Amino acid sequence: MRSRRVALAVAVALVSPWAPAPLAAPRPRAPQQTLSAPEEGRGRPTGSRKARDKRPPKALAAPEPSASEPPPSTLAPDAPTAPRPEATPPPPPPSAPPERPWAEGVPLENQQRALELFQAGNALLKDAVFVKASEKYREALGLWSHPAIHYNLALALMNLDQPLEVHEHLVAALRFGAEPLETEKYEYARNYKLLLEKQLARLDITCDTTGATVLLDGKPLFQAPGNYSGLVRPGAHTLAATRQGYLPQNLNRTLLPGETAHVALRLYTNEELTRYRRRFPVAMPWLVMGAGVALAGGSAWMHVRGRAHFRSFDEGISACGGCVPPLPLATQLERGYLLQTSAIVGYTVGGAAFITGAVLTALNQPQAYRIDPAQLAQPQVSISPLLGGGAGGVQALVRF
Repeated sequence: MRSRRVALAVAVALVSPWAPAPLAAPRPRAPQQTLSAPEEGRGRPTGSRKARDKRPPKALAAPEPSASEPPPSTLAPDAPTAPRPEATPPPPPPSAPPERPWAEGVPLENQQRALELFQAGNALLKDAVFVKASEKYREALGLWSHPAIHYNLALALMNLDQPLEVHEHLVAALRFGAEPLETEKYEYARNYKLLLEKQLARLDITCDTTGATVLLDGKPLFQAPGNYSGLVRPGAHTLAATRQGYLPQNLNRTLLPGETAHVALRLYTNEELTRYRRRFPVAMPWLVMGAGVALAGGSAWMHVRGRAHFRSFDEGISACGGCVPPLPLATQLERGYLLQTSAIVGYTVGGAAFITGAVLTALNQPQAYRIDPAQLAQPQVSISPLLGGGAGGVQALVRF
């Protein structure tokens, strides 16, 4: 409990020097009056130079209404009924000062209302009521986008752990330079902005698929084609792109503080990511079937030759009148049996090979499968000359 009080005290102490002092709304101009003073008191300083140098620095001034707006009208003295002959024409009225850039186009009533909200937010900021103070500042920004309001809103958000919004409002506070802020506050805002950029991560996302919706951590970013570049908290993030008729793409990236990640999202149709493969080479089943047909054809030739040998044997036996077949006729018979047996074996093996080839052809039909979209990414090659130290060469960098 004690550490929590100390942390709150430190936070209030850090914020209080930068909290703007409340300013009253501008009042109507009154006729100037001159007051006489004693001669001996004129021109004397009210204090010593050393005392004046020790005055505390001013807090951040509240934004004032635009100087180009006309001041409230005042009652003028009645004019004489007739001009005097010796009267000279009045001098031309002084030209209005140029309008400040941060007040250009903002009506005076919006500026007055923004001032009231700004002062209410300042009171809440001094009391460390950061949530309510940020609400008042946001309401004031809706009326007048003044750098001082952005600056004080950033101070309130620092205590609410909103580094991304703090960076956004610091950028808006620095837009017009140090003129609308004090130099000390301007330098603080600039340095803290650089510190935040080192603690956060930057994400650059591009998508060229027309009509696709790009999401970061489930929140829509933009409609493709387009790109996004901004700061994110370090850690794990989910990137996604979706479109009807396309396969969604989801990426998970873990970013480190100060890292800049470039991500290119692209959607593909089912046909673009579909590839086909076979179990065997395309020619293998046909080769098996061809071997079976060739073997069957060879078996048919042996079958015909075997029948020829049987015919020769029968003719020899008929010629000798049923004698015991001599050796040449016995040889013809043996050759016929051998060729006939070989033909039967060939028919069997050839038929089996043909059937096997037919089965392989059926099993070797192309099968569809889906590839990873990362496989379609083309490697980027950059070539640059390398010079220095009296030597030269070429450097090639390949990104996958």
